[in-house]
Amino acid sequence: MRDGMLELRDIRVSKGDDTLMTVDLNVPAGTIATIMGPSGVGKSTLLSLIGGTLDPVFSAKGDIILDGVNLGSVPPEKRQIGILFQDELLFPHMTVSQNLAFGLRQGGTAAQRCDQVRHALAQIGLSDFERADPATLSGGQKARVSLMRTLLSDPRALLLDEPFSRLDSDLRDRMRQLVFGHAKERNIPVLMVTHDKQDADAAGGPVINVGSDRQNLAE
Repeated sequence: MRDGMLELRDIRVSKGDDTLMTVDLNVPAGTIATIMGPSGVGKSTLLSLIGGTLDPVFSAKGDIILDGVNLGSVPPEKRQIGILFQDELLFPHMTVSQNLAFGLRQGGTAAQRCDQVRHALAQIGLSDFERADPATLSGGQKARVSLMRTLLSDPRALLLDEPFSRLDSDLRDRMRQLVFGHAKERNIPVLMVTHDKQDADAAGGPVINVGSDRQNLAE
């Protein structure tokens, strides 16, 4: 049985001889923990490490444990971690609904999957964009589709890298409620990187402030 905890035990992220960040943190199920700090201190690199996609230019020590399982030898595609970076990365050859359907886990009938996609579009205010080409969407609309696709994958943990930075103020509040509410309802741990204190305040979980005088070493 899953315990829902994301544990970062004695994590040290380095580039060459430079230590960018050290982290020791437990994120319980349904909790949104926030990491804040200036660019270049390894925040996004930490998320890549947790997701299993750390660039070889960096090195890391420590243990990443999810649901009691050490992820050190688990390939990225087996970790079941939803990762949302700043770029939307929608598939250009797919419609909006096809992009969302790609995020769905296997199972269910075609009709059930279509219903899930339509409900997801309604949640993000894009009900009329089912067959739209992603290239025709605004930056904010693309961000909403990307967010929802990540949520539809039903991850065991969620990593967010400046997820609301491209949204206007009103939409940012709505999407915060959607994402944070989903995480709490599904009882999954979330680790968010942001420069926006309002994001951290809305998350309501622990905040880790990191800082360094080194610039452009990471991110």
